[in-house]
Amino acid sequence: MQDTFPVTLKAWCYRRRSAITGLLFFVVSLLLLFTEPLPQSLDYHAFADRRPFRELPNALNVLSNLPFALVGIIGLSVLRKRPGVGRELTAIYVCFMGSLVCVALGSAWYHLNPDNNTLVWDRLPLAVCFAAFTSIVVAERLGLGAGRELFPWLVSLAILSVLYWHWRDDLRLYLLVQFGPVLILPLIILVFPGPGTVWLWLTLAFYVLAKVLEFLDAPVFELSGYLLSGHTLKHLAAAAGTLMLVLKVY
Repeated sequence: MQDTFPVTLKAWCYRRRSAITGLLFFVVSLLLLFTEPLPQSLDYHAFADRRPFRELPNALNVLSNLPFALVGIIGLSVLRKRPGVGRELTAIYVCFMGSLVCVALGSAWYHLNPDNNTLVWDRLPLAVCFAAFTSIVVAERLGLGAGRELFPWLVSLAILSVLYWHWRDDLRLYLLVQFGPVLILPLIILVFPGPGTVWLWLTLAFYVLAKVLEFLDAPVFELSGYLLSGHTLKHLAAAAGTLMLVLKVY
């Protein structure tokens, strides 16, 4: 009986892939209809470590984005040399790795002059990364067809969530895109077998660590003797999480 439920649900998801899209639309509709708008606090831009290095403002928060670019480039190289994940799934992995390079550029640009206008270029590639990662897990656990069909919808929702926040100063959609996978993907990984389980758990664990470090930006900066802030370490932890996905493919 324990083995029957996952197999049956997996088959249902594969045969009725449109149900996933419908459920996504339903959740988004509920979010927008029955919750209050959530504006972006301007305090978000007040990072603990604002030290410059020569002419570079907020130096460590800018430079700590370099690992994202390195992981993305390494990931693209691995995919080119080891195309064993399948052509269609490889395209989603390429989107994820390419978006990492854009994360490095967008986040560095944001930290040079943190405000809502520059934050758009940080969040756009991040949101696409979340969408691609979710699609990868769905494809590997619920079926390639399900992940392939879900992928363009999730990427579209990811981009829309950032634009909606920027136009309406409302974070609800973006928070759904960012935190929805953290709530749903552990259940999928637990219930359905698939490749690279350990690497997926490590990816999620580093992401959670990154969010904790982001929240504790100033306390971590103080505890480190004003050497490294929580936000700088957040970038490093998040990049380490993406590296786990590269190791999974390798």
